[in-house]
Amino acid sequence: MNKNYHISFFRPTTDRATKNRNMVLWLIGIWAIAIFGFHILMRVIEKPVPEPQLITFNEVWNDVKEGNAEDAALLKFANSTLHVAGKVFISTEHRAALDNGITWATFQLADSAQQAALLIALRDFEKAEAEAGAVTDADYISAKLKLGGLAQTILKLQPDEILAKILPLELKSSGIEALSNENKEIIETCMPFYTIHNRSVLTDTTFLGFPFHYFYSAVFLLILFIGLCWTYCYNVDQYNKKLGIEE
Repeated sequence: MNKNYHISFFRPTTDRATKNRNMVLWLIGIWAIAIFGFHILMRVIEKPVPEPQLITFNEVWNDVKEGNAEDAALLKFANSTLHVAGKVFISTEHRAALDNGITWATFQLADSAQQAALLIALRDFEKAEAEAGAVTDADYISAKLKLGGLAQTILKLQPDEILAKILPLELKSSGIEALSNENKEIIETCMPFYTIHNRSVLTDTTFLGFPFHYFYSAVFLLILFIGLCWTYCYNVDQYNKKLGIEE
């Protein structure tokens, strides 16, 4: 009646419970180091690396901002900002500024005949877009193809390029006359935001067709977890045999 049968993981009272506790702590330690240690290592060795589009943008941005850009610089500006506008997660404010820059640069690169045709095609597309019930609407598709054909010629894009396909969607008639000072400030801020990524040898190395950090997190850690579970079960069986605890 005086015996204490209270069971505590952290204060084991038997040899078997002690071995079980120690093994669990060791396995948790391995698991924690494998997960958190790897991600800490990634943060320690990573460096901010710009996309090629940002490098191109920076080469011409001062001339574009000051209004001194030649056609070659405007072409680089339009293409670099179009790359960013084509990303999935862009804020509404940033997209509006980028669209202003793309539309303005495209209009500046066009000759007088192209400008007139581009303005008509752009307004026709915006009208068709507003009236279309779906993207499969025939008038919408026709207007989009017409606008895209004109704009991609001006920006020297090939019809099968992904940039050529998204270009009509980024052109806005409201931004055709000028690139506003407000949008210049937004573009200057948002371009690095979307085109600088932290990278290291762990993210740039490919293993079995996957970036190493992705393979490690998605595949290796799963295998490690299963291995730790098997190790625990195997060692428990061995302890039980040594202590004479068998079914």
